[in-house]
Amino acid sequence: MTNRTLVSAADIAAARQIIGDRIRRTPMMHSVQLSERLGFTLHLKLENFQKTGSFKVRGALNRIAGLTAAEKKRGVVTMSAGNHGQGVAFAAREMGTRATIVMPAKAVRSKVEATQNYGGEVVQTDGDLVGTMQAIQAERNLVAVSPFDDPAVIAGAGTVGDEILDDMPEADVILVGVGGGGILSGVGVAARARRPEVRVIGVEPDGANTMRLSVDRGSAQKIAKAVTVADGLAAPMAGELTYAHVRQLGLEIVTVPDSAIIDAMWTIIERCKVLAEPAAAAGLAALLSGAVKIEPGASVVCIVTGGNADREKLRALA
Repeated sequence: MTNRTLVSAADIAAARQIIGDRIRRTPMMHSVQLSERLGFTLHLKLENFQKTGSFKVRGALNRIAGLTAAEKKRGVVTMSAGNHGQGVAFAAREMGTRATIVMPAKAVRSKVEATQNYGGEVVQTDGDLVGTMQAIQAERNLVAVSPFDDPAVIAGAGTVGDEILDDMPEADVILVGVGGGGILSGVGVAARARRPEVRVIGVEPDGANTMRLSVDRGSAQKIAKAVTVADGLAAPMAGELTYAHVRQLGLEIVTVPDSAIIDAMWTIIERCKVLAEPAAAAGLAALLSGAVKIEPGASVVCIVTGGNADREKLRALA
């Protein structure tokens, strides 16, 4: 599979078999209050209840399961704000290999500790994550695992979309936050295969709008620095492969301010009694802020991508 070849529905089905019972089949939650407020039927896909606290473990398991015995002996390296790192550390332990995770110096403390608890070696840096990861990879001869721009990672994330359409085959709209675009790409593939007319909408913070820029400019874009409270959506670049998925599948991209993300996060906590980290509230933020217009009576799903917010983060956002 080349970098420009899209992941297929068959790839997602294969990932589902590989991942199997190593993960949880996360629930869909119907919010009566929010449905009445918004004028359409709203469900939340609760990946915050997933092992490691986010959807990221799906792609990590699928990617690391595909390593050869020689590659597993070498070990893997990745970069992450936290959720992907936890997923890779968990998957590496499950698959009998070692993981090194490069994280920002100011990463959420609970995410660093959880990654270490899953057996990952965490290297924190004030410098460039990509450069640091590449240096460690070269020095130790490790196998790099992309957080999002990899067919196996995208296919693993796409199993979320498969589960949504198992539970709600009538879904009209699916919304999800966009960092590098891995889960948006995978869900887009699943949706186009099973319900081509469904609107799949990626939501970015205004301060980390790389996919929106990519769509506007016609190629995968980078920004100097992502600035957002949603650390899980702070990738400073769109992937070449994920951008190809967005473009070829006709996926929608909207942006919202951090204030809308924070409001949506607290709305989920207060109205649904569900802990969503800021990145996981992006989909609802687009709905509550009016960034996305939905037909009355539609069936809408927001993917709550993770719940790894610690008390310090929540206190700062109160």
